[in-house]
Amino acid sequence: MTQVHLRNLTHGDIGWLVQQHGEAYARDEGFDISFEALVAEILADFARNHDPRGERGWIAHRGLERLGSIFCVRQDDTTAKLRLFYLVPEARGMGLGKRLLSECMGFAREKGYRRMVLWTHQSHQSACALYRATGWRETRSEPKHSFGVDVVEQGFEIDL
Repeated sequence: MTQVHLRNLTHGDIGWLVQQHGEAYARDEGFDISFEALVAEILADFARNHDPRGERGWIAHRGLERLGSIFCVRQDDTTAKLRLFYLVPEARGMGLGKRLLSECMGFAREKGYRRMVLWTHQSHQSACALYRATGWRETRSEPKHSFGVDVVEQGFEIDL
């Protein structure tokens, strides 16, 4: 079996991430196209404005096959925000999510951030379980109507 590697974001990854998020969340959560638009906006902003001294995006891949992503972006001088944590269904359950999360958190620590925050949905049970297992605390849980469906938005944070 070919080994899984992590690399920086490069050409073609933005389109792939927008498509993966759009299709997966429509299929699995019933999200409308506004979610895909949000992902495109987040990625466009990252591509145009990210500061490589304190922000990074990773793509997990096996050979030419992309398997997932995770991003660390600056919220403020002491807080990093985890974004776009995603694994294709075939890559789930093999420890890759834990590896991506560890890499992202290690980067944030190395860059001097003192805490990390993230935003997710309660329906993402595996990711939420991973966050809790690695020391993240749930800071909010709020029912909303977003992306054409009823969701429960959640916030998590961790001291680094």
